[in-house]
Amino acid sequence: MTQFIVNMPGHFVWWSLALLLAAAEVLAPGYFLLWVGVGAAATGFVVMLLPQLGVLAQAVTFTVLAFLSCAAYWRGLRPRLLRGENSEATLNRRGAGLIGRRLVLSEAISEGRGRVRVGDGVWLATGPDLPAGSEVEVVGAEGILLKVRAVHDAAPAPADATNTG
Repeated sequence: MTQFIVNMPGHFVWWSLALLLAAAEVLAPGYFLLWVGVGAAATGFVVMLLPQLGVLAQAVTFTVLAFLSCAAYWRGLRPRLLRGENSEATLNRRGAGLIGRRLVLSEAISEGRGRVRVGDGVWLATGPDLPAGSEVEVVGAEGILLKVRAVHDAAPAPADATNTG
């Protein structure tokens, strides 16, 4: 068995190490071992392209590539993943995720109650009395009830039109 490992091409050794590190990541999640494994896999490709590379040069290459892959995760991917964590705050409160969106009333708001279309569904809405088809903005949510206000997008008059001379 040891003779097989000794005679194995260098890039297979690095790819085997990458697989072991990926497996260890599954057992001890934290993203660190995964990126070191990416460095090992990249080293395997370098060794495949440059088979005459010595053991010391391979170790230095692995160290550099492991640091680079960890830095790429830390600076590039991790901030994006952390921004996505904010969505967990409204995971089970879909109405809260609608605050600030503009929607159209599917049923008039009469006596403070109506319905608004959200995607392919209809939600209960509360707000000032408005006719169906009015554009509203969601300003709050309580369970499945959306609090809305009327949107008045009257374009401002040009400065010339107000000054008649």
